[in-house]
Amino acid sequence: MIFAFRRANPLNAECFMLPFKLVYSDDYYLPIGSHVFPAEKYKLVHDRLLASGRAEPSDFVAPRPATDEDVLLVHTPQYVHKLKTGTLNAREELELEVPYSPELVRAFWLAAGGSILSAHHALNDGVAINIGGGFHHAFPDHGEGFCVINDVAIAIRRMQRDKKIRKAMTIDCDVHHGNGTAAIFSHVEHSRDRLPRSSNAEDVFTISLHQLNNYPALKPPSSLDLNLPDGMGDADYLACLSDALSLGLEKFEPELICYIAGADPYGEDQLGGLSLTIEGLKQRDALVFETSKARGIPVMVTFAGGYALKLEDTVTIHSNTVVAAGEVFGRQI
Repeated sequence: MIFAFRRANPLNAECFMLPFKLVYSDDYYLPIGSHVFPAEKYKLVHDRLLASGRAEPSDFVAPRPATDEDVLLVHTPQYVHKLKTGTLNAREELELEVPYSPELVRAFWLAAGGSILSAHHALNDGVAINIGGGFHHAFPDHGEGFCVINDVAIAIRRMQRDKKIRKAMTIDCDVHHGNGTAAIFSHVEHSRDRLPRSSNAEDVFTISLHQLNNYPALKPPSSLDLNLPDGMGDADYLACLSDALSLGLEKFEPELICYIAGADPYGEDQLGGLSLTIEGLKQRDALVFETSKARGIPVMVTFAGGYALKLEDTVTIHSNTVVAAGEVFGRQI
């Protein structure tokens, strides 16, 4: 697959013309009050990219919410009904770890629409980034760990339903295991209610690089899991990621990569226990982008977690994902 990219303007080194689209809405903000999840980070990343000249207003596109039909490609009718009518039971609300509200549901439907739109743009342009999404702890019939619905899984199933792709790969580099994503695309039943199934159980290959001694306690098997030890730093992490990409792409040939670029492997993250630096995380992103570009596989990106002691660091890490994509895909091919 050959992609045509816009070039950076050689007359203005500060003008960083992006050869792809950034999907964003101010309504990505999650109405969760004071919380360890920094709901304001999406707007701060958007504003940082504009202020730094790394993106222009024309680089951003606004999503529409996913339809209920889209969400039902992954989630059970019972769970969707409970979310839309505010009838979750006490346990189900507690598992979310964010306060339920109709506004919260609307924000998650919008994030899923953003991931669908990002997948469309990635297939056209080679790469696209959703300034949001990556809610990988959501199962078909319940949410967990700040995740209400699984936007990446919804985007994959929508692309498959529309016959845009047959096979996809998820590369999850959040510090926490992508338990919901693993369960959704597993051969094994992990749902309390009946799990929506694809006709082909091997149409999605899931890779998760995560800290072993961290949330969640129960980790359903991904297609490929790398259980990383506490305190792992840049060099060892990048070597593990390189091995995972090589092994996964030897076993499976996706038509779309869904990269979950969590900022929480950072050494100063409140909910993480790895020791990557800001520069190491940018190198991580570049490795994924270089690999997808070299193989001609479109890649869509979501941001997932990030809970640095200094919010500015989380914003920098997420912004650097966009910068790394621009540096890789903006080069002449």
